[in-house]
Amino acid sequence: MNAAAAGNPQHTPHSRGRGRSPLTTPGALRVPEVALAFWVVKLLSTAMGESTSDALVNSSLGAPVAVVLGFAAFLAALFIQFKQARYRAWSYWLAVCGVGVFGTMAADVMHVVLHVPYTASSIFYAILLAAVFISWSRIENTLSIHSIDTPRREGFYWAAVVATFAMGTALGDFTANTLKLGYWPSAALFAGIILIPLIGWRLLRWNTVFCFWAAYVVTRPLGASIADGLGKPKNVSGMGIGDGPVAGVLVVLIVALVAYLAVSKSDVQKSPTREQSAPGWTDEQDLTRVRG
Repeated sequence: MNAAAAGNPQHTPHSRGRGRSPLTTPGALRVPEVALAFWVVKLLSTAMGESTSDALVNSSLGAPVAVVLGFAAFLAALFIQFKQARYRAWSYWLAVCGVGVFGTMAADVMHVVLHVPYTASSIFYAILLAAVFISWSRIENTLSIHSIDTPRREGFYWAAVVATFAMGTALGDFTANTLKLGYWPSAALFAGIILIPLIGWRLLRWNTVFCFWAAYVVTRPLGASIADGLGKPKNVSGMGIGDGPVAGVLVVLIVALVAYLAVSKSDVQKSPTREQSAPGWTDEQDLTRVRG
C-alpha cells in the first residue's frame, strides 16, 4: 500500500484551526509516504523492538531497570519527534523504534509481572486500540495518514501506534506460547494474515484506512515472531543466535535505510491537494487514482 492507499481526509486539514500549534507548519505532514520502504523499515523496527527488549530485560541490568530505561527512551524519542515542524525520517523512525522497545516491555509486564494471560492482554489492547480510533475519528473526522499535520492528530497517531505494538506483541506471544505454534509457524501464520488487507485493498477495493491499520497491526507479531525465531534458544524452536546479536544487526539495517531515506527524501509525502482535501473526495476516488 502506498501513501494514497492510507485514506484521505474528508475535510480541510486546518478547518477552524483545530489543534494548530506554532510547532506545526500549516499543511506540513508529519508521517512518511506509505510505500515499500515504509513497510520494510516498519517490519525491521518491530523485530528490533522485540529482540532489544528481551536482551535488555535479560541482561545484568535486570527487568526493573530495563523497563525504566525503555520508558525513558520512549518518552525522549516522542519528545524529539513532536518538536519537529514536519516529517523527518530520523526523528520519526527513532520514535517508532522507541515505541517498539517499550511496547514490547509493556505487553510482557502484563503477562510476567501481573500474570495476565496472553488472551486477555490481546483483548485488552484491542479494546484500547479501538478506543483510540473511535476518539480520533470523532474528534478529527478522519483516520487518514494524509491528515497528520497538527500536534493533536499526531498525538492520536502515536497513541494508535503504541496500542498496535502492544497488541501485536501479545498476539505473537499468544500464538507462539498459548497455542504452542512456536516462532516460525507463528511467523508464517502472520505472513499469511498480512496478505488479507493487501488483497482486500488491491483487488476487492476495501476501505483504505482499514487496510492500512490492519496491516500495521500485523507487522508487529510478524516481526516479533521472526526476531524470536532467530534469537531464542534451539530448545524453544529458535535458531539460538541470541537476542543481543539479532538486535545489533537489525539496528544497523534500520540506521542504513533511514539514512538513505533522510538523504533521498523519497518518503516525504506531498501535502494533500485542494481536491483531495475537499469533502467530496472519497477513498474510492483515491483508489482509482492510484491504480490508474
